[in-house]
Amino acid sequence: MIFSAPVIALGATLGTASGILAICGLSLLCKSYKKGISEKDQESELEKTQPSVVHCAQQFSVKKSTEPIQPRTLLKFPRIYRPKPLVTSSEVINSTDNTLESTDKPSAENTAEPDHSCLATDGSEEVFIIPRQDSKEALALSGDLKKETEADNTTPNPKLHFSLQYNTQTLELHVTVIEAENISELQGHDCYITGHLTTKSGRRESLTSIRRVTPHLLWEETLVFPLPEGYGIEGEITLSLFNCDKFSRHTNTGVMRFKLADVGMLSDADCWVDLQHPKQDPAVSVGEILLSISYLPAANRLGVVVMKARSLQSDKLKDVIDLSVKLALKHQSTKLKKKQTRRVKHKMNPVWNEMMMFEVPHELLSQSSLDLEVLNQACVGDVQSLGHCAVGMQSTGTGLQHWQQMLINPRKQLAMWHPLYE
Repeated sequence: MIFSAPVIALGATLGTASGILAICGLSLLCKSYKKGISEKDQESELEKTQPSVVHCAQQFSVKKSTEPIQPRTLLKFPRIYRPKPLVTSSEVINSTDNTLESTDKPSAENTAEPDHSCLATDGSEEVFIIPRQDSKEALALSGDLKKETEADNTTPNPKLHFSLQYNTQTLELHVTVIEAENISELQGHDCYITGHLTTKSGRRESLTSIRRVTPHLLWEETLVFPLPEGYGIEGEITLSLFNCDKFSRHTNTGVMRFKLADVGMLSDADCWVDLQHPKQDPAVSVGEILLSISYLPAANRLGVVVMKARSLQSDKLKDVIDLSVKLALKHQSTKLKKKQTRRVKHKMNPVWNEMMMFEVPHELLSQSSLDLEVLNQACVGDVQSLGHCAVGMQSTGTGLQHWQQMLINPRKQLAMWHPLYE
């Protein structure tokens, strides 16, 4: 009995310890069991997810590259359309060096082979070669359009009042310039009269003073020409009206001629004559230039294509040939814009094929014109003029005809040969 209490206490202690140990063992077993189940669940989940990842990798495969990525262009450079020529003139068709290219199928009348060196163009627009005034195929102005062009060119010719007298004592011919009317200011605000006496013995010149242009201009000056042989010999008198502007450019705006044999009939008489526009003699032409012009009314643009030149005759081309064309757009007598083509070397028949655009309002076309000049650069700083021509309503011959056809046929390329004069 004495030892029973300690034994009971020891047994209780041991029982408590063993219970604690048993509880700890059970807890460890539960943890290990749960850990095994969680690992199996993770492996099964990985097995389920691997096919989808592989599928995504196959679907969105990305290739690596070390090359730089170039940006994709969003804007494209616009295609430039230029006019293509179409030959409609017989004189150009029959020439071996003047054939032009056309985008249309050749007709029965046009059997000329195309020359791809004439116009380097990509568009479908056509160039029409209009014949000269002396050609059988000269185009006639039609109806209302003809009236419009004639209305723009209704400026009357200048009139000159003069008298003649032969002085038998001094053996001189006196030409008295009295007055003039209808003198235009387009070529300049000052004017004067020149007189030329041409005989077998030579040519003599006399001129009046320079006067300001007015509606009724009074001179009352006498031009004296020595004529010891009398007026019965063969000869001619020429009276010319010249306008000059602030740049000292002198333009012949009217001329009249009469024979010396008519002096006896005209002596001591007051003569009123209409001065005619000076006619240029084609025999003195130094070459020709082919131009194509068109006008776009919607854009108020005048397009000029300097195509080529031929038959250039000048002593200035013996040493160096370096040719270009200078264009000047004029309104009345004022130069508004100047442009120049590239230079072509070592060719007597140069080809430029260059287009130049000028902005011209439609209401100013009747008073505008183009001046062209062929230049040769002999050396640095030495530019020589070979010949020039003018196209406009104030021009004559082919220059006037070409401008009128452009007004009648807007938005069409019209090509024409123009003679060059020194």
